[in-house]
Amino acid sequence: MSWRMKSERNWGRLGMKSNWTTTTIDDVCSLVTDGAHNSPKSVEKGYYMASVKDFTEYGFDFSSCRKISEEDYEKLRKQGCVPQKDDVLVGKDGARYFEDIIIYRQDEQPALLSSIAILRANRQKITSEFLYYTLKTPSIKKVVRDNYGSGSAIPRIVLKDFKRMPFSYPDIDEQRKITALCSVIDAKIQVNNQINKNLLHQAQALFISWFIDYIPFNGTKPNRWKNISVYELAEYINGAAFKKNEYADKGVPIIKITELKNGITDATQYCCTEKDAKYYIDDRDILFSWSGNPDTSIDAFLWSNGKAILNQHTFRVVSKYNAPAFTFFLLKYLKPQFTHIASNKQTTGLGHVTVADLKRLQFCADENTIREFNAITMPFFDMIFSNYKENQYLSSLRDTILPQLMSGELDVSNITL
Repeated sequence: MSWRMKSERNWGRLGMKSNWTTTTIDDVCSLVTDGAHNSPKSVEKGYYMASVKDFTEYGFDFSSCRKISEEDYEKLRKQGCVPQKDDVLVGKDGARYFEDIIIYRQDEQPALLSSIAILRANRQKITSEFLYYTLKTPSIKKVVRDNYGSGSAIPRIVLKDFKRMPFSYPDIDEQRKITALCSVIDAKIQVNNQINKNLLHQAQALFISWFIDYIPFNGTKPNRWKNISVYELAEYINGAAFKKNEYADKGVPIIKITELKNGITDATQYCCTEKDAKYYIDDRDILFSWSGNPDTSIDAFLWSNGKAILNQHTFRVVSKYNAPAFTFFLLKYLKPQFTHIASNKQTTGLGHVTVADLKRLQFCADENTIREFNAITMPFFDMIFSNYKENQYLSSLRDTILPQLMSGELDVSNITL
């Protein structure tokens, strides 16, 4: 059976409404392409160049993007490697292929590498939002992965085949009603993300005020403070190593850097055996990824996805002074130093921060001041965590109603826009 026959057979079981028009991805898009297949030389100052590693749920993290010269950027722009606003961008290469999908609405205009596909909706037929939510539907993702993927070492979507994938759509008015419900949920998630970003910035400003500029102490470092290593401020518990026979389809989720960034997804692996209690994590635990790409992976995270098992290359960080907010914001403040340390050890794209590095990094304070700062910033810590939890609920709600909207199980005919 050919890939196309298999795809069309699967498409018929996806639950799309029978009275919709069915055509192909290529027909409903005015552009289906990917980014540059040759990577220009990086420069210190220039134009952003983004790849799949720079994806976040709703756009790019430009702090991790490298930069290219104006000459190289203009060449890529003329080749169609720079997205326009409302383009649908899809991570098409790597372990998370066809997991990262966004509508591009940021002001920056990065050039893209070939790991990202650019889909531009034909506005006469479909909206960008309808294209985006259709591709986000779990059943569609499965069809794409089962029928349009290639490669084992580095899996990827084959665009020339993907263009011929069947695509069903209703009239524009019904499309807008379907996507309106999901868009409201996504808008709230983005508001929470922005609130957390602002809270983190405020906490960092307070941290600098206290421990760098000494503002609460009349601009002078208190005599009672003493130097202490970052390692002495907390207990750093490394995650577990796993054998092949410990992986399963069900069990306790195994948390790697991908889960730290994206939560638990269809790509998450599970453990079917009991591990030492020290490897288990739960809500509100502070995690520090100490190995990976220095720009995108070395960071502190506040866990909010419930009970799980931590994979190696990540520490669970337990404050020795019962000061989780202080510990979390300290690690966030030190991120540039961690990135620098890891970059100096970088091999084959990976770098790391070791226990020896944590012992060398010095911090000046005393226990009482640490506890005082923690008490002031715990509301920031608590709200960041609460927003994470609410976003998990909202994401689950969106992912639950999306297939029902696409199948017509949820009637949108009475919605007024």
